[in-house]
Amino acid sequence: MSTSVRSSPLALTVLALLHDRPLHPYAVQRLIKQWGKDQVVNVSQRAGLYRTIDRLHAEGLIAVRETSRDPAYPERTVYELTAEGREVAREWMDQMLGTPKQEFPQFPAALSYLLMITPEEALRALERRAGHLAEARAGIEANLAGQPEEFPRVAGIESEYLLAVTVAEEQWIKSIVDDLRAGRLTWAAPAERR
Repeated sequence: MSTSVRSSPLALTVLALLHDRPLHPYAVQRLIKQWGKDQVVNVSQRAGLYRTIDRLHAEGLIAVRETSRDPAYPERTVYELTAEGREVAREWMDQMLGTPKQEFPQFPAALSYLLMITPEEALRALERRAGHLAEARAGIEANLAGQPEEFPRVAGIESEYLLAVTVAEEQWIKSIVDDLRAGRLTWAAPAERR
């Protein structure tokens, strides 16, 4: 199966939600947020969702099931998953689960240029980050603890992963903050290097 549509978390999410039942884009966005999938998929800009849906439709991975017009609402196009879309979604799942991909998040990029700022500036920024991570960890823990008993673990397993990653990063940041405070990690101020 070959498609020109690149896999992405949002494209996979659209295909996965349509796997269950036909939906219009607003319902897709609402379900992503309602189910907490917005923690792993960026749907903050509705335009991105519509562009993704247009690409999936142009490639034949989803199809228009119906278009309706209610006087109280704008025209609504309901999409459904095609057989090819179902196959592509399974291929993407296999690739995303089984093959680590080099990603380029902002944080490691910023770390790679710590020499641009002073150790004191780095300490302040990393202390702020540690605070944000502690808040995020607490939120994820509360979310996991608040799930009903009948909620299948697999439906929210990404929260377990996010918790593990957040805890690991928080511990690492705390160790760097400790090293900066103790003087075990230091470098010359930018003005001193000139």
